Amino acid sequence: MSLLDRTVVFTTALRQAGVPVSSAETVDAVRALGAVGLLDRDALRAGFAATMCKRPTYRAIFDTLFDLYFPSWIGDGLSVDGFPITEDDVSGTPEDSRSPGNAADGEHDLELLRQVLRRQLLDVLLRGDDEELRRLARDAVTGFGSSPAAPGKLSWFAYRVLRALSPDTLVANLLSAMLGEQETGGLAERVARQTIAERIRSFEEMVATEVRRRLAEERGVDAVAKTAVKPLVDQVDFLRASQRDLVEMRRRVHPLARRLATRLTARRRLGRSGRLDFRRTVRSSLATGGVPLETHHRPHKPHKPELVVLCDVSGSVASFAHFTLLLTHALREQFSRVRAFAFIDTTDEITRFLRGSDLGDMMARIAAGADLVWFDGHSDYGHAFDVFADRYPDAVGPKTSLLVLGDARNNYRATAAPVFGKLCAQARHTYWLNPEPRTYWGSGDSATHAYADLVDEMVECRNVEQLQAFIERILPSG
Repeated sequence: MSLLDRTVVFTTALRQAGVPVSSAETVDAVRALGAVGLLDRDALRAGFAATMCKRPTYRAIFDTLFDLYFPSWIGDGLSVDGFPITEDDVSGTPEDSRSPGNAADGEHDLELLRQVLRRQLLDVLLRGDDEELRRLARDAVTGFGSSPAAPGKLSWFAYRVLRALSPDTLVANLLSAMLGEQETGGLAERVARQTIAERIRSFEEMVATEVRRRLAEERGVDAVAKTAVKPLVDQVDFLRASQRDLVEMRRRVHPLARRLATRLTARRRLGRSGRLDFRRTVRSSLATGGVPLETHHRPHKPHKPELVVLCDVSGSVASFAHFTLLLTHALREQFSRVRAFAFIDTTDEITRFLRGSDLGDMMARIAAGADLVWFDGHSDYGHAFDVFADRYPDAVGPKTSLLVLGDARNNYRATAAPVFGKLCAQARHTYWLNPEPRTYWGSGDSATHAYADLVDEMVECRNVEQLQAFIERILPSG
C-alpha cells in the first residue's frame, strides 16, 4: 500500500470513528505529507493533526489511529540491552531464586527480565526521558505482553505488562529520589507526586499503544481500529459512562448551560417590545393625516425563565443522574429561578444542595441529607409524583418549564398518570429526557406508554450529543 493510499484509508478510519474529515482536508493532509516528509514522525503527526482535527476532543481518537496506520516500529523493534538476560545483570537476586531446582528455566529468565525492566523503569521515570520510556514500553510488551492464541498467532495484553512491572509500586522510591533531604508533606512533595503520576500514566499509555500496534500486525489494522478507538465523550451513553467519562462530561456541562442561558437571554432581548398599543398608534397617525406610518407597542415585560427539574436518582440510572445533577447545578448558576427535585420512591427538593462549587461534596450531601427513600428504595414514579404534587403544589405554574429526567422504569407499580397529567397541564412546557434507547421504551417495567402522551415530548437522551441536539431544537420555539 502506497503512502497516498494509506493516508486515504487513515482518513476513512477517522470518519468511521466520528471525526469529520472532508475531501479537501484529505488533500491538505497529502500536501502536508509532501511538505514534512517521513523522516520526522512527530512533524508528520502534527501536520496531519493540523489539517484533520477541528476540535481538541478529536485528538485522542486521531492519535490512536495515527499510531495504528503510521506505526513507529515493525515487529519487536529493539530488545533489552544485553538480552538474553544473564544472572550477572541482576543484583540482589536471592540465592534460592537462582537455583534451577526452584523454578523452570523459562520462569527464571522471565523473573530476571522483570527485575531488569523494573530497575530501568525506575531510572527512566526519574529522568523523565520520553524516548527511553517508549523504548522500555516496547521491550516490556515484547517480554510480557504476549499469550498464545492460535497456532502461529499471539494475543497481546497491556494488563500482563503492567502486572509484571507494577509501576505504581515504584512511587515511594521515586519520591525518595526526587525529594532527597527535603521535608515531606509540603508543596515539593505534591509537585513530585503529580509529576510521578503523569509519567506513570504516560508509560501506561505507551504500553497500550504498543499492544495495539502488535495486535494490528497480527489481525490487521482495520480490524483493530474498529475496537481500539473509544467513542467521543459526546457519544458515550450516560448509563455506561465510567468515572473518567463523567469527569470529561463535567467539562462540557458549563459551556452547554452558558449557551442555553445566552440564547434565551438574546431571544428575550431581541424579541418584539410587546403587544401593539392601538391608542398610541392612532394618536401618532394624526400627524400624517391618519396614516399609521409608525406603530407603537406596549412595554415588554419579559418573564424570568423558570425551570423545575425532576430527576430520578435511583441506581439504575446512577450515571445519568450524576450528569443531570451536574447540568442542573450549572443551570442554577446561570438562572435565579431554578428549582431541583430528586426522587427514588419519594421526592425531596434538592435546590439547597446545589449551592457552592464543590460538585463532589454536592453529591455526598444529596445522598446523606435528601429524603429520597420511602419504602424499599426501588424506583416508584407514581408515589414520587404523588408526593411532589402534594408537598410542592406551587412548584409548577404557567411560566414554568418542567424537565423530567429518568428512564420511567417503575417496577410494575402504579404510575399516578392523572396526577402527572395535571402537572403537565399547569406547566408552560414539559419535556422528558429518557436515557434509554427508544427501542427499549415500553418493554418490561417501562412506563413510558403512560407518560409519553402527557408531556410535550419524551426525548431519547443517551449522550451529550443528543442533549445538545435537543436544546438546539427547542430553543427557537421555547
